[in-house]
Amino acid sequence: MHLKGTELLLSHVDTQALDVQVHDKKIQKEIENKRQEAFDAQMVQNDNILCVLDQRQQDDIRNLNKAINDFRLQFQKKEDRREYDLYDPQALKKDLPPRLSDDDPRCSVSGVQRLLGEDITQRNRKREQQEQLREWSLQQQQELAKALEVKKFSESLYDKMRIELDKKAMELQKMEEQARREICMFTKEFNKAQAEESSQRKKLEKQQQQDDNSVEITNNTEGDLLSEDPAQATSAFGPHRVVTDRWKGMTPEQRKKVLDIQQQQIQEKMRLKEEERQRQAEWDRKKAQEARAMVLLERQQKRQERELRKAQDHVNLQLAQAHKAQKNYLDQEVFSNTPTDQYFEQFNTTSR
Repeated sequence: MHLKGTELLLSHVDTQALDVQVHDKKIQKEIENKRQEAFDAQMVQNDNILCVLDQRQQDDIRNLNKAINDFRLQFQKKEDRREYDLYDPQALKKDLPPRLSDDDPRCSVSGVQRLLGEDITQRNRKREQQEQLREWSLQQQQELAKALEVKKFSESLYDKMRIELDKKAMELQKMEEQARREICMFTKEFNKAQAEESSQRKKLEKQQQQDDNSVEITNNTEGDLLSEDPAQATSAFGPHRVVTDRWKGMTPEQRKKVLDIQQQQIQEKMRLKEEERQRQAEWDRKKAQEARAMVLLERQQKRQERELRKAQDHVNLQLAQAHKAQKNYLDQEVFSNTPTDQYFEQFNTTSR
């Protein structure tokens, strides 16, 4: 009868230990689920940030190309070019006939319609020359004004681009700070949960130890070892006969059962330590991946800034080369044969 009570008490202690282990597993599973949800939310947020940055970059490039095309359509028309009269498809329709009258200044000397030295249209010619010089001067002023306007427009585009890049950098910095704050908050909550779990585990272990000690004391005081249960030494000749030299304490099966339970508890504790180590390693790996992703994002942003700056420098260089070529053309081709005073003094030198 004492043996049955001991087995019931041992089964009761095993049930409590199993309940504690199940409770610990549930807590660990909930913590792992929360941590996985936080990692998933962080990954979704990073994907959204990358999508927003990509969309903004495409919008900026589209707006820049649209502004350049509008500027070309408005200020760089083919009709405004100086050499447009050389390949104008309507040039023949706009041109004058070969001869309008006898006083046509385009008539040659061999036609004997106007002799050398008469200079009948001197006043009109001088007025036309002055008008032509004035038009050339106005045209040069207009071209200079257009060049200045193009320069101002390109500088404004460059300033706007730099402002947008600065805004993007600030937004990225804010997002990074927000992500770091969330990671710190999650780490703090996780550490707090770990501390509470450790405290709860210590309390359970302490309670379990106290229960084990009380059970051990009860077993020692009320067990067969000290009480010397007569049932253990019952003789075959009758229940009233006792063989005192047969009682050996606990049986090998009972001792083996206790040792098996202790071994299971040791293995369970080692398994929990191994899971904790793997969980900490996984956490460190994910933190390193997050840091590497932020570094790659920052490098990509710097690379895009360098490419935009290089493209703007290339456009400015092309504009400068075009302006320089146009200036050289004006200085070397258009204004290379300016009339001098000697040219005008050859007229009106005879009575004719």
